[in-house]
Amino acid sequence: KSILISCPHENVSTKFLAPYTTFCRIHQKSVTCLDISSGGGLGVSTSTDGTMKIWQAANGEIRRLLEGHVYDVNCCRFFPSGLVVLSGGMDAQLKIWSAEDASCVVTFKGHKGGILDTAIVDRGRNVLSCSRDGTARLWDCGKSSCLGVIADCGSPVNGIAVGTADNSLNLGTPEEAPSEREIGTGGKILLLAREDKKLQGVGLQSRQPVFLFVGSDAFNCCTFLSSTYILGGTQDGNIYQLDVRNTNTPIQTIHRSGAPVLSLLPYRDGFVASQGN
Repeated sequence: KSILISCPHENVSTKFLAPYTTFCRIHQKSVTCLDISSGGGLGVSTSTDGTMKIWQAANGEIRRLLEGHVYDVNCCRFFPSGLVVLSGGMDAQLKIWSAEDASCVVTFKGHKGGILDTAIVDRGRNVLSCSRDGTARLWDCGKSSCLGVIADCGSPVNGIAVGTADNSLNLGTPEEAPSEREIGTGGKILLLAREDKKLQGVGLQSRQPVFLFVGSDAFNCCTFLSSTYILGGTQDGNIYQLDVRNTNTPIQTIHRSGAPVLSLLPYRDGFVASQGN
């Protein structure tokens, strides 16, 4: 079921695991994004075949086809309830779907370029998106309106992540009082993986920059390991682990291959990374 390949001389080893289930019939082409519901029962995925589908995680049986985006859908994720899906596409639209009947409940418009990633604040009264237009925006699901531009980077934002900030971190003060429609934004930090080789932290409620780290190449993705430790992955294959309290020097830089780091996910005491090779 597995094969370990090592090169002791270089102190490098990789373990390849055989999949115990393969679902070949869900998509016809590359899968670009996927998520599993909190209960583990359902999967949602998007593909370069132009489709977004909800399927049974146990057997890969397709349950729903989510149709409504024009052009490619770039990202999809379940809300914590597992009954609702958030998606973003090259049509610059952010959509919320019912996993039960495949209806599109809300469409958010405001971005000027394709949406590249999304994040959900707490239980999902507010959601976040980032785009090729260089902005990250906060949205109110209840009134399907934009609550504000959290950051305007002047360069595409490839990935975002939201997390609770370490208590010692100064997140800045909002220039004006936050809307009462903002739910759960206090004490949170938004990570931005930027095309211009920068990984940035911004106070979600304050909209103020907290840190800026310059890497070796465009950042494709980012995630929180804890309230103090974060990860960012670059196009040239570097994974940077940083301490948000001092981002001058990485805690470690992991380089397994020169292939682009496409996604990062915390897992147990470590993390899972996917690369373009």
